[in-house]
Amino acid sequence: MQQNPLKRLSWSHFTPFLKSPDHQSIIVFSPFPPPIKIPKFNQTPLLDLNLIFPLGFRFQFPPISHPRSSDLLQKTLDLHIYIHIYLYIYAMYSNFKEQAIEYVKQAVQEDNAGNYAKAFPLYMNALEYFKTHLKYEKNPKIREAITQKFTEYLRRAEEIRAVLDEGGTGPAANGGDAAVAARPKTKPKDGEGGGGGGDGEDPEQSKLRAGLNSAIVREKPNVKWNDVAGLESAKQALQEAVILPVKFPQFFTGKRRPWRAFLLYGPPGTGKSYLAKAVATEADSTFFSVSSSDLVSKWMGESEKLVSNLFEMARESAPSIIFIDEIDSLSGQRGEGNESEASRRIKTEILVQMQGVGHNDDKVLVLAATNTPYSLDQAIRRRFDKRIYIPLPDVKARQHMFKVHLGDTPNNLTESDFETLARKTEGFSGSDIAVCVKDVLFEPVRKTQDAMFFVKTNEGLWVPCGPKQPGAVQITMQELAAQGLAAKISPPPIVRADFDKVLARQRPTVSKSDLEVHERFTKEFGEEGI
Repeated sequence: MQQNPLKRLSWSHFTPFLKSPDHQSIIVFSPFPPPIKIPKFNQTPLLDLNLIFPLGFRFQFPPISHPRSSDLLQKTLDLHIYIHIYLYIYAMYSNFKEQAIEYVKQAVQEDNAGNYAKAFPLYMNALEYFKTHLKYEKNPKIREAITQKFTEYLRRAEEIRAVLDEGGTGPAANGGDAAVAARPKTKPKDGEGGGGGGDGEDPEQSKLRAGLNSAIVREKPNVKWNDVAGLESAKQALQEAVILPVKFPQFFTGKRRPWRAFLLYGPPGTGKSYLAKAVATEADSTFFSVSSSDLVSKWMGESEKLVSNLFEMARESAPSIIFIDEIDSLSGQRGEGNESEASRRIKTEILVQMQGVGHNDDKVLVLAATNTPYSLDQAIRRRFDKRIYIPLPDVKARQHMFKVHLGDTPNNLTESDFETLARKTEGFSGSDIAVCVKDVLFEPVRKTQDAMFFVKTNEGLWVPCGPKQPGAVQITMQELAAQGLAAKISPPPIVRADFDKVLARQRPTVSKSDLEVHERFTKEFGEEGI
């Protein structure tokens, strides 16, 4: 290979040289111009690779060669190539989107001004960049949003081209403006994602909103107020904020305004998210359920845009409810050593949006839940009108939970049995009781699997029994199934002993120290929810 000062080669021309065993140079590929130093070896690269998209390469050769200094560097050569090529294409990919948005804004501006001769090439440039961007976009929701905008801009460009072919060039041409106006406008309406200016959202905003659409709860969770055991104060406060303003708006006149922000805090498994499901079911409102994964982006500046768009969508869909689960992951204490710039910007945007400056947020309720209330930033904490402690369930609540989770499963438990179980589970959370009942539900199945005697009932079902029970037959479940009677095998009903067996090996998941932290926070900043 000749060492020309500047030479353009294809990849197929370059790979033989790369694979050749007799070249005696260290080759460094970098998107940055020389001189740079090879880490640890302190060597200046002899070959700088300036990538020219899409598959052209420009090589710059120094007039001297340099002996190889490390076999390790040679072994990692291919990896370096792929990394730098990937980074280059990735950077170009990001640039396609930005260029497309910029061209769209200019095109819409010229289009609105009637300068169709200028608008048409701008639309076409935007379409080319969008087309290239779609080749690399992997997110199906983003691809769908961009494809929709691509179609709209293409139709508009075709309309303008048809007018230009007829001799219309813009306001200065006779009939040009009228001819375009006579055709159906396919530019997006306000709120549907235009290209910029006063014509609506740009494609980037449409992409953000498309991602947030998945946070809207379309189907009701089917959890009623009565399904939530205890927590009467919390349910009453939420009804005042969610149900009454919609059904009885005449109640809220003068200075009486509904609550705008609720913080539910307490130990894990006490029913905070379950209470939010009841709100989503009972409220005749648009329900947004989001977490940190919905609002945090790897792109600088996009996270705060997601927060802003979330609140904007909630205002447009009012009355609406925004439920943020584990809000402490988004709004921790500011000024901590591990706080990043992106995290600080997200907190600032949440503060601004919750304050509602310049917006009428009377019909937007923010509902948040956390297990670590002390980790919340104090400014975020102040934004919540009601800070309600969701404690461990009391005796009556636990008794109700056992009944709810047991449901209509066949059992022989009496009211006295449920009271005894409630007293024996002091310190259990709602989640602990749910796990306990789920384990109990499998006890009859385990008995059936281990049974050696079965009895046939009047309904023709085979039920496990003891060896001395009248009509008992010595046979196993597998033998009954082998005789074609698998569908006739029925597990026995649940009895109190099944609960005693499970409770003997189960322990509560909430410690006393955890409870002390939440009780101290309640005395300082919150209120009881029971």
